[in-house]
Amino acid sequence: MENRITQEEIRLANRQQIYHYIYQNARASSQDICAALSLSRPTVASNLSALEAEGLIRKNGFQEAGQVGRRAVVYSIVPDYRIAIGVEVLKSRVNIIAVDLYGKQIGSLIPRIPYTNEPFYYTQLCGHISSFIKSMHFTHDQVLGICITLQGLVSPDGRMLVYGEILGNTGLSIDVFEEHLDYPCSFVHDPAAAALSELQVEPDLDNLLYLSLSVHLGGAMILNRRIQTGRHGHHATFEHIQAVADGEKCYCGQCGCWDTLCSMPALLGDEEPEDFFEKMRAGDKARQKSWNTFLLNLARLIKDLHLVNDINIMLGGILASFFTQEDVDLLYREIRRLCPFEEADDFILLSRMTAYHIPTGAALRYIHAFLDNK
Repeated sequence: MENRITQEEIRLANRQQIYHYIYQNARASSQDICAALSLSRPTVASNLSALEAEGLIRKNGFQEAGQVGRRAVVYSIVPDYRIAIGVEVLKSRVNIIAVDLYGKQIGSLIPRIPYTNEPFYYTQLCGHISSFIKSMHFTHDQVLGICITLQGLVSPDGRMLVYGEILGNTGLSIDVFEEHLDYPCSFVHDPAAAALSELQVEPDLDNLLYLSLSVHLGGAMILNRRIQTGRHGHHATFEHIQAVADGEKCYCGQCGCWDTLCSMPALLGDEEPEDFFEKMRAGDKARQKSWNTFLLNLARLIKDLHLVNDINIMLGGILASFFTQEDVDLLYREIRRLCPFEEADDFILLSRMTAYHIPTGAALRYIHAFLDNK
């Protein structure tokens, strides 16, 4: 039997198109929508009324002067119609961020509680999250969910840490949060969350390989603006590929992993990055040599990754903010020297994100899921 599209399916598709058009353009009149989506005036008018009645959109002034005749009403979405919470769990503190439907940070709480994989810690943290939501005066229905990011690998369904060697919490279940929080909860790997936040400010990027250059090296792959998790939750964990046979011991137990060559400790030891780069840029020879070695190792890694996945590669994490264009140019030169064929110099990007991009990206998982269904 031939499958036919029902009137209800057409109605829902029109509603979704109209809502997304307003979302993407920030402000839109019914005339704009009719012209852009080739929909009739009655169809657009009835959908605008329904969306406004539900609270998804609101009138937001009139079109600018210059129009012939009566100025048209302009509509915008209601950014906080739904919000999401992102939680970044670190060894000495927690970053809790609320974002609206545009991914804008609209509230934050940074409790200084040292991490321990014990029930009392999760009870305490959930208490902070609940108090934060209450203090922002969000209704229960406004909150789409709470996404928690930790330094560990996450199962494809987002419900378990399949590898948590850094914080000692392998096997941690999302249940420890859901038993205290009356909202949907999930885990996400921290570099994946960071990559999602980058896509929010780079709407033209569909595919991205993200390298987090921080206390530990990490990465994530985004294809068609979706995190790739793989079958077992360890997609893009190139930090544990063995780069040298007799190198330093990695926290995973192997020796010579890329994490031992392209992480902050590999470059800085115990020195603060601000101190290192200030002295290095001022001409300190030893630090310049260390930085050059770091960049050459990073170029080797980027070359191999780009041979496997010919997509844009973004450098993020703490160290990315210290890169100059000269540093990027050095990477390209070394990549061209190592590569068996000609490589362009158009695929290395530097992070544009500022503070709290990891919990922001975590929260965006719920925002994107909501928008996909509206």
